[in-house]
Amino acid sequence: MGKKKYFISADLEGICDVTAWCETEKGCDGYAQAQIQMSRETAAACEAILEAGHEVVVRDGHDSARNILHDMLPRGVKLMRGWANDPGEMMAGIDESYAGALYIGYHSPAGSSGSPLAHTINKNVINWMKINGKTASEFTLNSLYAAQMGVPSVFISGDAMMCSLAKEEVPGIVAAAVKEGMGDSTINMHPADACRMIKEYTAAALTLNIPVRTVPDPLVLEINLKHHQTVRAALALPGVEQTDESTVRYIAHSPREINVMRVCIMRE
Repeated sequence: MGKKKYFISADLEGICDVTAWCETEKGCDGYAQAQIQMSRETAAACEAILEAGHEVVVRDGHDSARNILHDMLPRGVKLMRGWANDPGEMMAGIDESYAGALYIGYHSPAGSSGSPLAHTINKNVINWMKINGKTASEFTLNSLYAAQMGVPSVFISGDAMMCSLAKEEVPGIVAAAVKEGMGDSTINMHPADACRMIKEYTAAALTLNIPVRTVPDPLVLEINLKHHQTVRAALALPGVEQTDESTVRYIAHSPREINVMRVCIMRE
């Protein structure tokens, strides 16, 4: 087996022990420890990839996109920090050259009860998002984006509900649940055990032949928004229609198009 290249998209809300919003924001109580654990869990997946003889690029996908401590990752790992004004957003930089995509620290979607930090894209703007009638998570959006490049999604870690939903969307994906949500609380593995599991499960995922997920056409995007002013602004965008007081709808024909449209809606 020759050397391959893998892409990791990392988020923070699905990291072990992260429970409250303040722990996800720079300068707030608990953030520094969450940042360290995010770096450790990402490093664990990187170690498995490197030890298998492959290359890996990490995309920091949380908030400022400047959370992962690069010197905590194994030598040889490339890290993308900051936002690139790229339609891939959390998947910026991925292309057809990658053998697989992995997702670290992913969380339950907006409108679900799987995490006290459940949200999709922006907790202050979106109540829920659906694609073709099914609740869409950030994993939904990002795995579809990878699929349009012909890249399979092979591994995910995060909260238990997100891992379960990912397995429904991508049969065969290897999932490592490091915690479980219960109301405004989380039940967590020991952080070291979480890292060990991520490394072991990543190594296993690399040996499997997981197919690229199917990309439907069309992709009907529905977003239920918290503020009526955001709804009004969204309606100024071509092709967007209103289906009730708080919901807008857009029909896309590729994951890239869906990403561009939802970024435009979010910026309004």
